[in-house]
Amino acid sequence: MNWITNYVRPRINSIFSRRETPDNLWTKCNECGTMLFHREVSENLNVCTNCGHHMAISPRERFKALFDGGIFSEIKVPAPTPDPLHFKDQKKYPDRMKAAQKQTGESEAMLVAHGEMGRTPIVAAAQDFSFMGGSMGMYVGNAIIAAAEEAVKLKRPLILFSAAGGARMQEGILSLMQMPRTTVAVQMLKEAGLPYIVVLTHPTTGGVTASYAMLGDVHIAEPNALICFAGPRVIEQTIGEKLPEGFQRAEYLLDHGMLDRVTPRTEMREELITITRMLLGLSPAVRGDLPPPEALGDANSEDVVKTEAASVDPKK
Repeated sequence: MNWITNYVRPRINSIFSRRETPDNLWTKCNECGTMLFHREVSENLNVCTNCGHHMAISPRERFKALFDGGIFSEIKVPAPTPDPLHFKDQKKYPDRMKAAQKQTGESEAMLVAHGEMGRTPIVAAAQDFSFMGGSMGMYVGNAIIAAAEEAVKLKRPLILFSAAGGARMQEGILSLMQMPRTTVAVQMLKEAGLPYIVVLTHPTTGGVTASYAMLGDVHIAEPNALICFAGPRVIEQTIGEKLPEGFQRAEYLLDHGMLDRVTPRTEMREELITITRMLLGLSPAVRGDLPPPEALGDANSEDVVKTEAASVDPKK
């Protein structure tokens, strides 16, 4: 009886017991509440397949979908002084940086790279909202300047994906100084005659909107992205009035002439290829390659000659 109790019964229970499902297999859409299989969401670029809600996506995942074959080369960004103001609130600034780096696996809030998009060489920069809210500090300023300098050096267009809560408060006035610095970087592109395309993602606010995010030659936004300087709640509290439905969202700004396009993320790459090549004066992108014609062998050549000879009238 002990053998049955101690060995057989636990063995049967382990075979037929319900297995636990890993937590990372399913993702819940914050908009419609649908449970989505993680692989399905990843293949759809973090866009809900039920309602089309655009979830957050990291710069690396975005670049893998943007560049041909997901291949790109990172551009080195000069590192600024780590903690210039020795800032401390509930935590020390260096501690917050270490926590953000551990959470995201990135060194800072912006990734800069170059590669080919639809066989068109480009330079791209993308902000990571999960890294301290994508806040604009000295590193982000250095990153945009590095991207602009590389674009001018290689004579390539610059495509920037913005996502930020504004300037980084831990760097004080030094973060606000990035607004004129990035404006000068954008002017470098314009003087070189190179296109500067901005893709505004959710959310793009504060000093980022007041500087490089709204200085592009073409402005494209993802659906329902919040794009503003001061948020709707702050404005409502200031003026004491209820704002219109969808105020400061991408579709509202498109209707009022602040944007050129509102494009879903799944269609963004093709849209950017078309616009970039048009601004550069290039021919439309090649959508597919035809296989090379097969070389005729000796036997085939003889058959062709015999066929042509037989078709000739000997009387003529």
